[in-house]
Amino acid sequence: MTEKRKSKRRFTIAFYNLENFFDTKDDPDTLDDDFTPTGSRGWSKKKLTKKTNKLAKAIRHIGDDETQKHPILIGIAEVENSAVIELLFQTEQLEAINYGYVHFESPDERGIDTALIYDKDHFTVLGSQTIPLLIDNGNGGRDMTRDILYVQGKLNKEEVHVFVNHWPSRRDGEDETRYKRVKAAEVVLANIAAIQRPNSNVIVMGDFNDDPSSESIQKLTASGFLFNPMQRLLTPDQGSANYKGKWGLFDQILISHTFLNYEKGTHSFKKAGIFSPRFLKEWKGRYKGNPFRTFVGKKYLGGYSDHFPVYIIVKQHK
Repeated sequence: MTEKRKSKRRFTIAFYNLENFFDTKDDPDTLDDDFTPTGSRGWSKKKLTKKTNKLAKAIRHIGDDETQKHPILIGIAEVENSAVIELLFQTEQLEAINYGYVHFESPDERGIDTALIYDKDHFTVLGSQTIPLLIDNGNGGRDMTRDILYVQGKLNKEEVHVFVNHWPSRRDGEDETRYKRVKAAEVVLANIAAIQRPNSNVIVMGDFNDDPSSESIQKLTASGFLFNPMQRLLTPDQGSANYKGKWGLFDQILISHTFLNYEKGTHSFKKAGIFSPRFLKEWKGRYKGNPFRTFVGKKYLGGYSDHFPVYIIVKQHK
């Protein structure tokens, strides 16, 4: 079988944290003031357009070495609203692709949400909802973090359940905030249990703010239902984001064991990867090899994101 014919039945499923993908308008209900033309980041229409085009280029090419086509499912994080997703679809890179999306506003105080982009030619949405993370903030109130996005659909006519996550950050310390991410893992597992059947196909993707070896992710895999194909991708020399000179793999895609079968009409897992081509990297200086980000603190660099996308390749069996 030729490489081209082989790739026809291979598909990319990805996740990408887009690093503060804000529009330029001030939302009075969220802390988005920095990302306005008069804010501390001087977030102008020109900068937004530049970032949009760069993100579209990255999304278009995730996994294309293996599949010779664009990804058919992409979970995204740090999007302010549906308007910026629409901007992505209007770019030269993505306008010819029949993409749709699922997005809900979440209670995050900065106004950043998750969403799922899907190729309408390969994925049909059957239902979707947000799953709130009701977590104590340590002061007796609710931690206003991102909801989990749940989408039920048909991937090339095979039913799948997708959970897109952006779990609470480590800003106040890894140990101090660990309980929040462990709680998030428990919420995901409870919702999987509610829909789980012997042959349920489940994809849990996101920026978990934890590595594969962290307690929260280990909780997901200890369930016996989920497999983490990204476990071995984190090394001292590679990850999806770099913090203070150390690589981490907070961005991951976990799948149910049903993706390890080879039955007719099903999809099977082939490969997991971190998408880090040269154009997504810093080319020189002390941060050489790191993601080429939009900002470092308040300093504008004009790059893509402070995260690399991650992806899996699945093969459909005819």
